[in-house]
Amino acid sequence: MTTPDMEAFVRGMPKAELHVHVEGTLEPEMRLRLAERNGIELPYATAGELAASYEYQDLASFLALYFSGMDVLQTERDFYDLTYAYLQRMHGQNVVYTEMHFDPQAHTSRGIAFDTVIKGIRRAQEAAWAELEVRSQLILGILRDMSAESALETLEQSLPHKDWIVGVGLDSDEKGNPPVKFREVFDRSRAEGYRLTMHCDHLQENSVQHIRQCLDVIGVDRIDHGYHVLDDDDLIEDMRCRQVCLTFCTTSNPSNPAPRRAAELKRALELGLNVTVNTDDPAYMRSYYMNEVLQNTQQAVGLTREQVAELARNAFRSAWIGEEEREAFVGAVDGYVGGS
Repeated sequence: MTTPDMEAFVRGMPKAELHVHVEGTLEPEMRLRLAERNGIELPYATAGELAASYEYQDLASFLALYFSGMDVLQTERDFYDLTYAYLQRMHGQNVVYTEMHFDPQAHTSRGIAFDTVIKGIRRAQEAAWAELEVRSQLILGILRDMSAESALETLEQSLPHKDWIVGVGLDSDEKGNPPVKFREVFDRSRAEGYRLTMHCDHLQENSVQHIRQCLDVIGVDRIDHGYHVLDDDDLIEDMRCRQVCLTFCTTSNPSNPAPRRAAELKRALELGLNVTVNTDDPAYMRSYYMNEVLQNTQQAVGLTREQVAELARNAFRSAWIGEEEREAFVGAVDGYVGGS
């Protein structure tokens, strides 16, 4: 059970998020507002009706919802509003640093220019830093159910904006789209100075094999999700030695309910793996952001204060930032724990 003291502890603790899709923070209220602004008719009269339509049974049905929601994102102003709203919410939750995935192919494939997307996001990042002191960086998401040629084209489009992007990730439908499909793209990404991460989702085919490809063929710096590490003792030991970050997302969904994910996270933490808590696509998952996800995870499996704090430290230690900044963030967590 989460006590009031624990809730207050989670709320006040400095936090980082390493796995959130900015398009997945498109709350129903904003989706309706942007639809009206851009002359798009949606079959819902209220935000409540729209939120009630977010029903899905598996990754494929979730992705159908996720991508259809993006149709209202048309202009640079839309991407600004979307991103600033998320960062403003993070300010209210004491998330002081976040790395946001964005999916440009989902926009360029429907005629929205890459520059329109990234310039709107970037302006919001700058405003949130200046006005709220929320620090953020961008991860370029590659859609794995599109071709490697499309991925390479998207990577090329990113290069004029290299200073605005810290890493390249791989997401979307894993079935039939293993990491090695994009080896050339990620080799090029590394050569361009980007950090690397890839989704290895829960209950997908060949997940352990895909994690091995991420580690031994692609050479990622991080694995998003990666729950199936726990299925293989050799993989557990390898991950413990390498300390590659796993960005677990413990929000509930039909195919992998919250108690199961929370139990997996606790086991990973107790095994000495570098595991973190993240929200993924909070607008489509009951609007659970970092505080709610941490509190629900703690409650589900009885994490101690020190375990909750260690999750926060892991995120800052694994962030793609300089050592001085990292030490300052970790020191802030230590100071908070010592003073609470």
